[in-house]
Formats: sequence, structure tokens, C-alpha cells
Amino acid sequence: MSEPTTRQLQPMPDDWQRALAVVAHPDDLEYGCAAAIASWTDAGREVCYVLATRGEAGIDTLEPAKCAPLREREQRASAAVVGVSEVDFLGHADGVIEYGPALRRDIAAAVRRHRPELVITLNHRDTWGGTYWNTPDHVAVGRATLDAAGDAGNRWIFPELVERGLEPWNGVRWVAVAGSDSPTHAVDATAGLERAVRSLLEHRTHIEALTGEDPEAYARGLLTGFAEETGKRFGNRPAVAFEVFSR
Repeated sequence: MSEPTTRQLQPMPDDWQRALAVVAHPDDLEYGCAAAIASWTDAGREVCYVLATRGEAGIDTLEPAKCAPLREREQRASAAVVGVSEVDFLGHADGVIEYGPALRRDIAAAVRRHRPELVITLNHRDTWGGTYWNTPDHVAVGRATLDAAGDAGNRWIFPELVERGLEPWNGVRWVAVAGSDSPTHAVDATAGLERAVRSLLEHRTHIEALTGEDPEAYARGLLTGFAEETGKRFGNRPAVAFEVFSR
């Protein structure tokens, strides 16, 4: 059952230096996390992105072979706006990502490579707030990320990773899920909100395919609305919410 919507959110843990954000598609992080990420990189923390796909099935009017490099470029530009310079793509097929050992192994490898204390992912549940059906890709990647945070620390799970020089990493202390309908923590979005809007706008091709609205009005209205609504449970400050699992 979801937490009551009046429950106040706690500040995110801040005694960490490295975070790894793992999601399914280009723009997944920009629809909710980017303001938090901007505030973290401003504070000198390191954040890296890992995307399971290149988003090649995301634009109906653009065939995948042409769409993939375009969306990859937009994602790298978007990440740079909020201070993220390292963006990796795992190469899974957009729209048909399969939860299972192959996906867990790829994400565990990324965790071992980047050695984060905080791992971030997107809503892994079947719905958004019990109202809108989630996509299979989000469910698969979110669930696999939760599992891979533990897999990364066990040398007997995916021993081939050790053979590749990726030693186990038991340093993940939290997994934070964005877009959850049961958030527990939040980050003040005040300083990062403008860059979050600019970060989402780097995905202009995808935005224009999704909506007939002016892209800037769309991005600003959406992210400001999310942040203000979350802020009602965080001292009436614009905020980004996460459901935080400790490990």
C-alpha cells in the first residue's frame, strides 16, 4: 500500500561521494531526477549515467537506425547540463528489455566499474501512482538495478566479471528509486530546477514527437509542477522525491 500523501519526506542521505544512475532510456532521468543531480554535482559529488538502451524505438517517425545516434547525442548533451560527463549505453533493445541474468550482469558490471555508494533508478512497479501503466522496460531495469546492487558485491555471482578485472563492490549503501508512489526522501530542487528544465530541453526531438506544445513551456510546466507538488511534503520547497532502500 502507498504511504499517505501527507507524510513528510526526509532529506536524502548526504554522506556519499559517488552515485550511479541506471535507467532504461534517454530522458528517463530528465523527467524527475535532473534537479537533484545538478545539486549533487554542484556540491562536488560524482554522478555517472548508465542507460540500458539508446532509445531507438522512441520516435514513431524515425527509424531505429537513425533514431539511436540522435537520442544518444541528446542524452550526452542533457547530462552535461547538470554536470554529468560519463554516460554509458548497455545496448539492450529498446521496448523489449528482458529482466534476467544478462541484464543483472550488465548492471552489476557497471556498479563494479563505477563503485558508487548511491545507486539511482526509476520506478520498477507496474504502475505510476496506481493510475498509469508503467512500461516493461522501466519495470525490468528498475528491478534488475535493485538486484544488481547486491550482485555486484558477490564474487560467485557472475564470476566472469572478475575474469574481466571487475572485482566485487560492496560499497552500495542505498538504492534510490525516482518516480515511486511511495517516496521516503527528497532533495531540495531550488538551485537545480532551471538546469533540469534545460536538461530536459536537450531531448527536443523526442519532446516534439510527444507533444504539440511549445517544448520550453512543456518542460518548464511539467518539472515545476512536479517539484512544487513534492515540495508540499518537504517544507514547501521545490523538491525531487525518492524511495530510498538501505543496504
